[in-house]
Amino acid sequence: MVALVRTVAYLGLEARAVEVQCQVAAGLPKFQVVGLPDKAVGESRERVQAALAAMGLALPPKRITINLSPADLPKEGSHYDLPIALALLAAMGVTDAEQLTEHIAVGELALDARIVPSPGVLLAALFASSEEAGLICPRAQGAEARWASGVPVIAAPDLASLLNHLKGTQRLPEPPPGEVEPIAPGPDLRQVKGQETAKRALEIAAAGGHNLLMIGPPGAGKSLLASCLPGLLPELTSAEALEVSMVQSVAGTLEEGRISRARPFRAPHHSASMAALTGGGLKVKPGEVSMAHLGVLFLDELPEFHGIM
Repeated sequence: MVALVRTVAYLGLEARAVEVQCQVAAGLPKFQVVGLPDKAVGESRERVQAALAAMGLALPPKRITINLSPADLPKEGSHYDLPIALALLAAMGVTDAEQLTEHIAVGELALDARIVPSPGVLLAALFASSEEAGLICPRAQGAEARWASGVPVIAAPDLASLLNHLKGTQRLPEPPPGEVEPIAPGPDLRQVKGQETAKRALEIAAAGGHNLLMIGPPGAGKSLLASCLPGLLPELTSAEALEVSMVQSVAGTLEEGRISRARPFRAPHHSASMAALTGGGLKVKPGEVSMAHLGVLFLDELPEFHGIM
């Protein structure tokens, strides 16, 4: 029997469809994951096996093959744990395979079968909305997922509760939408004494969305003026706040689904590497430039940044 569960792969701020296929067939006992998985996905075998053991379930003494389709798309991250476990349980006959096709699943499994947060749930929710499918995710990220309007969200604390919910023996509550954080007051131009020309330049840059280069001796107030710039900008619109939150979701910095209307302000140290500024790595993560999207990127001591000057 082959069981199918849908999930996603993250490519920057784009979520692409991935189908988790599980086959339990006669043969020497073996559990393997194929489909271009990285190290974290390959280790899912151990986490899934331990989670099932914590629930009192044992793997059948058969050949278990997990295929992540399309096979030529790189698979990175721990959010494949939950779809792999659900596909395996469906292939074992523990849960209904047909019911799982109506949902997209993301989440990492702990060894005690808890479903723990993983980055990118907001992107998965938006993708589920475009596919008119439900979303299965960790309970801690249910509020984040609810920001995608119209998506039925099943936010489960552990694998046992999720299975009971799917069987109808337990009802998991619908997670509340994430809260909009009030904008905390920041530095204001009233704190800057004098510097009328610099203030005027700051206002023009804020009004026109221009770049600004400040030159002056130490102590002239350049850093204070730069920190006042977000206060001159209008609040993020709903669409803009969602864009900023998508970047934060991929970076794993969106806490408890809290979305802010405040403009981001990023001030990396001049010793930051080029990868920290622009993003990248084996598993691509947003850099400071991306984290400052629709906000302010303040590069203090600009000539000291490696590779810029």
